[in-house]
Amino acid sequence: MSLAVLERKQCARNLALAGNGPAFAAPLHVGRPNVGDRSALHRRIDAALDRVWLTNNGPLVQEFEGRLKELTGVRHCIPVCNATVGLEIAIRALDLSGEVIVPSFTFIATAHALQWQRIKPVFCDIAPNSHHIDPSSVEKLITPRTTAILGVHLWGQACEVEALGAIARRHRLEVLYDAAHALGCSYGGRMIGTFGRAEVFSFHATKFVNTFEGGAIATNDDDLAAKIRLMVNFGFAGLDRVVYIGTNGKMSEISAAMGLTGLDCMEYFTSVNYQNYKHYRGCLSGLPGVTLLAPDSSGKSNFQYIVLEIDALEAGIHRDDIMAVLHSENVLARRYFYPGCHRMEPYCSLDPLASERLQWTERLVNRILILPTGTAVSTSDIELIATLIRIAVQEPEECRRLVRAHSKM
Repeated sequence: MSLAVLERKQCARNLALAGNGPAFAAPLHVGRPNVGDRSALHRRIDAALDRVWLTNNGPLVQEFEGRLKELTGVRHCIPVCNATVGLEIAIRALDLSGEVIVPSFTFIATAHALQWQRIKPVFCDIAPNSHHIDPSSVEKLITPRTTAILGVHLWGQACEVEALGAIARRHRLEVLYDAAHALGCSYGGRMIGTFGRAEVFSFHATKFVNTFEGGAIATNDDDLAAKIRLMVNFGFAGLDRVVYIGTNGKMSEISAAMGLTGLDCMEYFTSVNYQNYKHYRGCLSGLPGVTLLAPDSSGKSNFQYIVLEIDALEAGIHRDDIMAVLHSENVLARRYFYPGCHRMEPYCSLDPLASERLQWTERLVNRILILPTGTAVSTSDIELIATLIRIAVQEPEECRRLVRAHSKM
């Protein structure tokens, strides 16, 4: 992004919606993949090709697991082909059935991993002024059919693990966590990955450390880990010996090569994310109705997400109008996790009144906006993105008019 572009985008009449060129020539995505050291990646891939060992728990997958265990401090961190399959396997390995309490404010895969196995996800509200599942609401939803609580760590910050663990113990429930956002993060002096019976990480391409597609199931339970290892590989306990039902959840060597390369660069990726967060914070400070979520300072964060809350009354403009302005400028900001799992199929048909108990979720899904970050974003990019948001807030009526006019074309 050139200084000339920044100088040109200083008021609503200069916006792309007003017929001008976009601020960015190419789309700027949320979660654009970090690649790391390509030469190191190529060496690992070449070695896998030379060995002609591309899957079935090869040396790179084993090394990746070892590195994950070292990072998280957990006894087992089993790589899998993706985090959704990881959740499904963890859920099945825990023998869950009936109902499982889960937040609606999460990616749809969290709910689908339950419903896919004919387990009913019972959607729970988030706590007021929080993005995480509300423990006090969890307890009210427990029935004789409830078998577990599935918590979600969002934006690299842990949900209330102590409160959820206490509820689970009182009611003899299992507790596990979707930790897709939380690699390299900690809570209360413990690394995420060590809580509950199991936690599931994601290494999807959009995550700051990725394996193209991939995930991992972390647990300190030796018996559960042994069961999961069987399930990941069709139930094989040796050559021609199947002892348990399973599926194909294995990670490939090529994916592990990418994961190892990402782990090599993890400190650098985190540093870039942190610097981007600080720059966004400075550029957006003082803007009415726009709040940048601050990571919990008591634990480690990967700063993987730039999370804005837009208060439409205070800002004078709705989140969706700001997003429309950004999209027209090739800044592809995202509405996480709009409109909430409870408003998607099949859940909106199965539980049409869910929104009545999810007032804080309903509020938040209309306020959240996620901005691009990572190694693909420069400080000058951030300054321009912040300028576009500032224009939308400072000239809300004109921006709304432009958005409406553009939507009719």
